[in-house]
Amino acid sequence: MIKTDSSRVHLMNERKVERIMRILVTGGAGFLGSHLCEDLVSEGHKVLAVDNFYTGTVENLTKIINDPKFEIVDHDICMPFHADVDAIYNLACPASPIQYQKNPVQTTKTSVLGAINMLDLARKLEIPILQASTSEVYGDPAVSPQFEEYWGNVNPVGIRACYDEGKRLTETLFFDYRRQYNVKIKVARIFNTYGPKMQIDDGRVISNLIVQALRDKPITIYGDGTQTRSFCYFSDLLSGLKLLMKTEALIHTPINLGNPIEFSILELAHLILELTNSNSKIQFVPLPLDDPKQRKPSIKKAIELLDWKPSIQLEEGLALTIQDLAARI
Repeated sequence: MIKTDSSRVHLMNERKVERIMRILVTGGAGFLGSHLCEDLVSEGHKVLAVDNFYTGTVENLTKIINDPKFEIVDHDICMPFHADVDAIYNLACPASPIQYQKNPVQTTKTSVLGAINMLDLARKLEIPILQASTSEVYGDPAVSPQFEEYWGNVNPVGIRACYDEGKRLTETLFFDYRRQYNVKIKVARIFNTYGPKMQIDDGRVISNLIVQALRDKPITIYGDGTQTRSFCYFSDLLSGLKLLMKTEALIHTPINLGNPIEFSILELAHLILELTNSNSKIQFVPLPLDDPKQRKPSIKKAIELLDWKPSIQLEEGLALTIQDLAARI
């Protein structure tokens, strides 16, 4: 029997994973996509970003737009697309309720047709593909924390269904492509993520409250503010996505990526008021239809399989996000 030095094998695998690649990022001009593109370029990879600019902007890519390792293509992934690449991150889809409810049919098409087109490309090239799924697949959960085996509580005909059910069907497609065609898939269920580059009018709770506070406008709290969310800073989230993509072993489950520390929306509002020194007053408004009352991920699988957990605390991340939004306002 030939004995192999395990540390040498680990180093060889590490080198194999860290080889310079050409990577396709759909939704590459969006909030998370643009940060991911910057990270990958900084690591020496060649990056091809694809975006139809429905919510993404070229301004998000200012740092790398002229880098020879970066390329951006205006394309809607609802239409077939081909490029010779080594890996795919599929992040394309509007993520805030305001954005995805403007055109719900297109939102569903982006999730479903976009997934089919990207999976077909991954199958043809025999490359790994990572899907940015969402905690919204759990709907308004009846259990907390939410763990990957929980099937969720989603209204399939509600105003949020275009996004929730679109992402659920995307996950179905990913696992069926693995079972039927042996495609190398990775599925990340992303919980609330925030940070610099969030759109000023994007409608997500953190950007909404920060912008209102900076403008000394009323802080709008939906419902009584007792509903909870778990907020993950973008850099923590991206490290989880990249670790998931690097795994060579097959992972036969979606993986929750998020911060398990839970805050009520009212707690968040008071913290933002304190950090911005705002004169805004809190104003309570009716809770939107199907708005989840609780979000808290179980990240046990991420810890065990990826050796990943978030490190940026909410106050630190909010301060950096406030600084960014204040400069743009």
